[in-house]
Amino acid sequence: MRVREGMSEVVLTVGPGHSLREAAAAMSQRHVGAAVVLDPDAPGPGVITERDILHSVGAGQDPASERVADHLTSKLTFAAPDWSLEQAAVAMVRGGFRHLVVVERGELVGMLSMRDIVRCWTEDGATSEVPAAASG
Repeated sequence: MRVREGMSEVVLTVGPGHSLREAAAAMSQRHVGAAVVLDPDAPGPGVITERDILHSVGAGQDPASERVADHLTSKLTFAAPDWSLEQAAVAMVRGGFRHLVVVERGELVGMLSMRDIVRCWTEDGATSEVPAAASG
């Protein structure tokens, strides 16, 4: 199965000037764990994730005053729509992240999350059944 089959084509985007609270509210409303950050002054997109927001709040910063631009992940690994889901999963595990921005011919075409991969694999017939413990 390919990335294009599992990715979300509708991607939440936020601006670098949004507050972390605004980004968190948008992510919560859309039920997503990350948003693409588009900054016309930056060379490419960034990503803000639940984890980025959690680190800021855990450090005692105010999510209403902290700006997305100061917390985003800007060094991204991009996936191609024709990558296999296995390739995408390997990239995520090696990079220690749970979302990949999907780009085709230099254009943003989607977002793939670890949850998307698991959903595809389980809908595709993969199982993780655990045998019942023997009673005795």
